Amino acid sequence: MQEKKTAVAIVSGGLDSITMVYDLVHQGYNVEMLSFNYGQRHSKELRFASVCARRLGLRHDVVDISALANLLAVGKSSLVSNVPVPEGHYEAENMAATVVPNRNMVMLSIACSVAVARKANTVATAVHSGDHFIYPDCRPQFIYSVGQAMLDGNAGFHNFSTPLTEEQKAAYAAQGIEAEYSAQPITTPYLYSTKADIAYRALQLGVSLHMTWSCYQGLESHCGKCGTCVERLEAIDEARKRMAAEVDVVPPDNTQYKDTEYWKVVVATRAREQAQAELEASRQAVQERIDDTYKPVELPFDDHSEVY
Repeated sequence: MQEKKTAVAIVSGGLDSITMVYDLVHQGYNVEMLSFNYGQRHSKELRFASVCARRLGLRHDVVDISALANLLAVGKSSLVSNVPVPEGHYEAENMAATVVPNRNMVMLSIACSVAVARKANTVATAVHSGDHFIYPDCRPQFIYSVGQAMLDGNAGFHNFSTPLTEEQKAAYAAQGIEAEYSAQPITTPYLYSTKADIAYRALQLGVSLHMTWSCYQGLESHCGKCGTCVERLEAIDEARKRMAAEVDVVPPDNTQYKDTEYWKVVVATRAREQAQAELEASRQAVQERIDDTYKPVELPFDDHSEVY
């Protein structure tokens, strides 16, 4: 019987990471959960991570790096300072206020240390395509680069992968990638998935949506207005509609929200703005083609009056 692979999973307690834990367990991994208290605006999400661990009977460690918040507060991130949490669409420019500098690098680095010490086979994180717009430390190139650093920095000690053959190295080189190992040590099941894809997967796996916490505010219930609440509500709505087309009974979202209508206005407004921007870009492109086609012809005379 093949031995189970062990994954050290970075779990915030949000919809994405909780769904990832269920997904990894479903795939047969031995999952060890790792959460971080980095001095974030509230630690409510950590309680949801703890409940998930108890429900699934998994090991769960919380790493206290809360002193980091004092060092980062000068950066004015609304998650580690008194700067108000922005409301609105999750791709709006004001959402940059929720960026915590280098957060994923710190978490992945610590998780890597834990994984190497425990001889785990991978580090798992639930970054997804919706994060790419605002958060640079959620993008594919970042994940790949950090993964290579993990392998290089722990060569001879990790249990992540095996060295590439010369032929495999050549194949990677042909794609412009310099690689020494056969596997990426970071498992990112949702790297190219949307938030709605994750919500749909959560419904498939039987994740209790109300037992995940997304809101940046940390109130009694989800505020329904911050960027992550808007993203969550839109994603769950789309996922439930998708599932309704396939099955008779769709699991409910029993999450309590302070506002359940704001997200619809924000999403509709964003869609109109994007449509208008695309129309304007199209008009500009057409005008540029017209200008290029009908450029005035310069006559080859110093004094144009000579032609008359």
